[in-house]
Amino acid sequence: MTKPIFRLVALDCPEPLALAEFYSRLSGLVVEPLGDFPPADVTWIELLNDGQPTIAFQKVDSFAAPQWPEGPIPQQLHLDFDVADLDAGEAFVLSLGATKTEFQPGTTFRVYLDPVGHPFCLVLAT
Repeated sequence: MTKPIFRLVALDCPEPLALAEFYSRLSGLVVEPLGDFPPADVTWIELLNDGQPTIAFQKVDSFAAPQWPEGPIPQQLHLDFDVADLDAGEAFVLSLGATKTEFQPGTTFRVYLDPVGHPFCLVLAT
């Protein structure tokens, strides 16, 4: 039997290219080239990660952002990013357009929302 290999996690969103550019700036990964494909027609796009697992972004016209920490549209997944310094990491993600959530459940990580409302965490690297 062949074992499945984890390749990517896809985030639903209203504008895949815009969200891909946010996560590109956050992670340092490059958005795949569009070539001659018109940006307005993008319905799926991925960050390039040299064959390693990556993040993809899928257009959903009826996208509704999850609510953190709870609500009628629950968080279904979130991404974690390690940082050496939480304050410096926070300043960086806020400069990219992230929003810090009011509810912060821990001291070694912080929860933010990307520009369309997906939660993600900065985790103090150990």
